[in-house]
Amino acid sequence: MNILGISCYYHDAAAVLISDGRILAAAEEERFSRKKHDAGFPKKAIDYCLEADALSSSDLDYVVFYEKPFRKFHRILISSLSTYPRSYASFREAMRLWMTQKLWIKSEIASYLKLPEDKIFFSEHHLSHAASTFYPSPFKEAAIMTVDGVGEWATASYSFGSGNKIKLLKEINFPRSIGLLYSAFTAFLGFEVNEGEWKVMGLAPYGKPKYQKEIWQTVKMNGDGSFKINFDYFSFHYSDRYSFSKKLVSLLGPPLDPEKAHLSSSRSADIAASIQAVIEELLLNMARNLKKITSSDNLCLAGGVALNSVANYRLLEESGFKNIFIQPAAGDSGGALGASLYLYHHVLNRLNRTGMKHAYLGQEFDGGKILHYLQINRFPYRKLADKQLVDYCAGQIKKGKVIGWLQGRFEWGPRALGHRSILADPRNPKMKDIINAKVKFREAFRPFAPSVLAEKATEVFDLSALKHPGGGKLSLRSSDSPGVNLTDHFPLRFMLYVVPVRPFWRKKVPAVTHADNTARPQLVYKDSNPLYYSLISAFHKKTGVPLLLNTSFNLKGEPIVASPEDAYSTFIRSGIDILVMGNFICEK
Repeated sequence: MNILGISCYYHDAAAVLISDGRILAAAEEERFSRKKHDAGFPKKAIDYCLEADALSSSDLDYVVFYEKPFRKFHRILISSLSTYPRSYASFREAMRLWMTQKLWIKSEIASYLKLPEDKIFFSEHHLSHAASTFYPSPFKEAAIMTVDGVGEWATASYSFGSGNKIKLLKEINFPRSIGLLYSAFTAFLGFEVNEGEWKVMGLAPYGKPKYQKEIWQTVKMNGDGSFKINFDYFSFHYSDRYSFSKKLVSLLGPPLDPEKAHLSSSRSADIAASIQAVIEELLLNMARNLKKITSSDNLCLAGGVALNSVANYRLLEESGFKNIFIQPAAGDSGGALGASLYLYHHVLNRLNRTGMKHAYLGQEFDGGKILHYLQINRFPYRKLADKQLVDYCAGQIKKGKVIGWLQGRFEWGPRALGHRSILADPRNPKMKDIINAKVKFREAFRPFAPSVLAEKATEVFDLSALKHPGGGKLSLRSSDSPGVNLTDHFPLRFMLYVVPVRPFWRKKVPAVTHADNTARPQLVYKDSNPLYYSLISAFHKKTGVPLLLNTSFNLKGEPIVASPEDAYSTFIRSGIDILVMGNFICEK
């Protein structure tokens, strides 16, 4: 049975193809359109999903959209009327988009795929999020918590998953929203909403949470895990242009000029640290309440807020749950995955869950395609066998070279996990500044992540918060990390925890150690990424360091590269020294 899941018309449009419960292909539209966070109808992502498995639209049994447009439209109408006339400008723009486009998604899907409308179904936004994390998880049963900006009405939800069924327990509705609260402070700090939240999280370690007392005047935790926002300080519930009010300015001082946001100050870092700390407490309050309700050892997280890696590790440490699962595209793009899996498992009552051990679900370019691209453009290159390739690249990284690395299928979600990565030496204390300034052309405070050999992870990082996995697991284990049982802690595969770096290693790998002595590691396993594992192993043999600096293969404001053409364009426009595509090497 083939099911296509689709998400679009907010941000991060995507398509996912599953067959008999197995995830065959998944991709965000931005990778093909080259438009960051592309929200449009994902024609190219749909085409890719079908082409990847040699299917046509007639082979699809069902198509499912990740939310219910008419229910979302209802929320916009009610919210706009309740805040009129302040909502006039956003209401006018919303009506233009909804009446001309968003309400007619069923017809658009049917027309593009040439399918009868009775094959097209709709999920709910937060139910799609819940399904996107529970069904690929290794848990037979789990508590599920979803947190984002807003779906139809819900901004957060509690659910419980068991076998192939999900039961909704509780929702928190708009305008109360942790995601929109964090976005309001993103805007206050001069960063772009739905893009700059990463920057707030990255800036926070440079500051101290000096403004917590002030921020707690704007939001209050409740004993049942919910929260109350004082909307005198915010405007996101009635405005698309402004997220906060003059009262927040009176409380915290003038907001940061977007033109100067990249020039971080101690004040901006302190505000970032403060909102990060408040958000963590709100999430902990929610998770502890959910633990009481469900008594489960297992927690599945989804929604855009589940990409906050710092908060995720605190949840593991302090919420009472022993195990956490988060799939790598936890934001809106992941809704396409969840919608398809919910239809297959819950609605159609199919039992066979297959799990997700890696994120390599995007488009692949084999050696023939790469060679053709290089030859028709007359780009100089040379080709090396795998063993020679990893030895040469490890040696060049040791010498201080920066490498653009394109291999296999691109990653599902916003993290580069060794298939579309920029790689460098983590030992060089200047490397963070070099890559931010000369390669990525972005803010100097932005951190970088380490990709580490899985069996060496506990030597470098303090992972003492990881608990022995509890019962109720599906048979998804592997034995590829000798001596260390980390294979069940899937967020570590997807860079979704920020953890302490052990004191001995902080000075050895300064380029991947944050200002607060933490890092966001990716554990690399030989079975899921053998070439990347071999490269890190070769670097380890040469240097004694079992990890590489890894950042996404893109420039500021651009999506991560997908194709050889994208990769070569990024290579020649940046300070990358060496481009590796498959077994082909290009050098400046």
